[in-house]
Amino acid sequence: MRPSVRGVLLDHDEHLVLFRRTVPGRALYWTVPGGHVEPEDGSLENTLHRELLEELGATVRAVTPLVTMSYPCEGGLKTQHVYGCRLVSMDPGLRHGPEFSDPSRGLYEVERVPLARTEITSRNLVPKAVAGYLSASIASLPRLIT
Repeated sequence: MRPSVRGVLLDHDEHLVLFRRTVPGRALYWTVPGGHVEPEDGSLENTLHRELLEELGATVRAVTPLVTMSYPCEGGLKTQHVYGCRLVSMDPGLRHGPEFSDPSRGLYEVERVPLARTEITSRNLVPKAVAGYLSASIASLPRLIT
């Protein structure tokens, strides 16, 4: 199973940037932007920059490794490399990729939520391993991502 990267992205107002996902046939959920490592990426950080540009039209700074976690998923072991970063700019007009060209993938709506544990625990945030990490460390994120 290919590893993935996730970007715990803080905006200028210290809000966390999430996707609100509406997918046909699936319960509403939220997720942290990111995606699978591709062979041409060269590094995990390159993957992160590519994914944030594709999904958000975003450029970031202060990229900081936060945690790597592995958990059972679809009969295999999924590895997520979670990075913290600060938003420099975001242009929705730059969003591209299968997330936006294939209607069966549903909606990727950007939401900015306050850095509060209840903002994580009150949502169906997936993957659950990332949700658990965020729930436990949400208050310390501004100090970790410099």
